[in-house]
Amino acid sequence: MQPVYKRILLKLSGESLMGDNSFGLDPQVIAQYAQEVKEIVELGVEVAIVIGGGNIYRGMNESETGIERAQGDYMGMLATVINGIAIQAMLEKLGVYTRLMSALKMEQVAEAYIRRRAIRHLEKGRVVIFGAGTGNPYFTTDTAGSLRAVEIQADIILKGTRVNGVYTADPEKYPTATKYDTIGYKDCIDKNLRIMDMTAFTLCMENNLPIIVFDINQKGNLKRVIMGEKVGTLVH
Repeated sequence: MQPVYKRILLKLSGESLMGDNSFGLDPQVIAQYAQEVKEIVELGVEVAIVIGGGNIYRGMNESETGIERAQGDYMGMLATVINGIAIQAMLEKLGVYTRLMSALKMEQVAEAYIRRRAIRHLEKGRVVIFGAGTGNPYFTTDTAGSLRAVEIQADIILKGTRVNGVYTADPEKYPTATKYDTIGYKDCIDKNLRIMDMTAFTLCMENNLPIIVFDINQKGNLKRVIMGEKVGTLVH
């Protein structure tokens, strides 16, 4: 069997890298994610990754911290680069070629993001990790993921979460919530299902970019999605 997607963008939350810790990085979780990415790269899939920074810094209320929103967002962008370096290190340990590209200039750590160069890396079979969000405050890493996916002409966004799809309500709070196998963009908006923030979601909708929300912590799920198995929820 051949993979059903040629080029994907994998969106991971920073919190997913914490494992059972209350903050920071869990090396075992990162190693598992890296192994799963390696398996799909070996199938010929071109992989780009966007990671959040919530495990290191989550923008808090300005009145509580005294840090204004824009400065807090830049702190969050730096956190995503730290996470990107961690994923890069683990992938390279497994023999996977990678490139870390940053929307903020930091030449000693990462390449500056250039769209055509990113596409070239993907064509050469390198995993491209996009750090520092969009490079602008007031935008989330969900928006960065949607933007980069559109720019590199990805076939789909795979949003790895702690739950195995989109539900009628938060399944961690409401055990009776039911799961959608597929759902349309408009239904998500009408039902106020917070899959991504509205800017990110609208970008996907306007560009007909499908999203699969799935449980990244279930071993083998990433490969199952790539091979076309019904895993998680398809938003299209």
